[in-house]
Amino acid sequence: MRHKALVIFAMTLVLATAAWASSETLLYSFNTSGDGYYPYSALVADAKGNLYGTTQSGGTSGYGTVFELQLSGGAYTEIVLYNFTGGTTDGAYPEYSALVFDKAGNLYGTTYQGGTYTYGTVFKLTLSGGKWTETLLHNFAGQAGKDGQGPQAGLSFDAAGNLYGTTEYGGHGYGTVFQLKQAKGKWTYKAIHGFPAGNGGYYPVGGITPGPNGYYYGTTYYGGTTYNAGTVYRLFLSRGVWVAQRVFLFTGGAGGTYPNSSLTIDAAGNLYGATYQGGANNLGTIYKLKAGKNNKYTQSVIYSFLGGNNDGGNPWNAGVALDAKGNLYGTTRYYGSQYNEGTVWELKLTTGKYKERVLHPFADTNSNDGYDPLAGVILFKGKLYGTTYVGGTHGAGTVFEVTP
Repeated sequence: MRHKALVIFAMTLVLATAAWASSETLLYSFNTSGDGYYPYSALVADAKGNLYGTTQSGGTSGYGTVFELQLSGGAYTEIVLYNFTGGTTDGAYPEYSALVFDKAGNLYGTTYQGGTYTYGTVFKLTLSGGKWTETLLHNFAGQAGKDGQGPQAGLSFDAAGNLYGTTEYGGHGYGTVFQLKQAKGKWTYKAIHGFPAGNGGYYPVGGITPGPNGYYYGTTYYGGTTYNAGTVYRLFLSRGVWVAQRVFLFTGGAGGTYPNSSLTIDAAGNLYGATYQGGANNLGTIYKLKAGKNNKYTQSVIYSFLGGNNDGGNPWNAGVALDAKGNLYGTTRYYGSQYNEGTVWELKLTTGKYKERVLHPFADTNSNDGYDPLAGVILFKGKLYGTTYVGGTHGAGTVFEVTP
């Protein structure tokens, strides 16, 4: 276990497009000397405000890390909890896999490669005696065995303590949804859906979101009629068999193209997500699927990104964070200033309408700010936390905090 001293500095910017200011604080800059680097994924916080995440590369073996930013006395210290070793005995390269806690405080995630068949893994990290120990829960076998291959997204728990996730490839060749069911301390893996090419959607790069009434929701980047612009789907268990249904298909253009994130569900059962392209300016959208009668959903585009110097564009693998007032938060990978390095944004809900403002435009490489956020943000005690893929003091990515 390695600790690093942390220097915190704040960068406060007054935005020309906003009537008030927001502030960004860089909590950590990754380096390429034994540390992890290139954090692709979102963060998760524990009850004390400690932050946890993964880096896609770096660490002692070069295959990525799991890290903690430990909060004490208002300052953060980075701890590398685990270094992936790759090969056939361990996972390698966790990509957009945000970590998830169970009730006992164990961490779970996925790696895109590594494991017995080199097609990726599901892992668990258990804390005992101040040390984290890794257990591989599944080694993906690829489509030859009708198993999944290449999990990009993170995992989610249902109310019964079962884990769900997706793989980008495998199954029928176009991705899978899988379940890990726990009983008496043992995990049983099952691929519960394989995507064929075509109208049903394919290549799920976002994860699974458990919803009400036993439904599980996700997105596919491609598929859905002749537009091939992506879909929203749901799964449910009926008489012991998993059934897949298409909830919505994207038709391109103003309605959004290529949904590449997991979904967020509000208390009324409405779904929120992002598309990488499409919208009024083909720079991506934030959309809502309103739950109606007979499990029918109606889509509305909440916001189409404008790009340019005053707005972001192209949310990458970034879903949306939802607060108790119905406001939405997230990131875009590009645009936002003359430096074209991405943004943190807010969609504020007032009298049934949303108004967007850029909370932080990431600055150029000479400022030591992070840039190119690939993941979304989490909301914790009124502040937003996230990662940038690159930038920072050493150019290897950052963890940041934004106060709206």
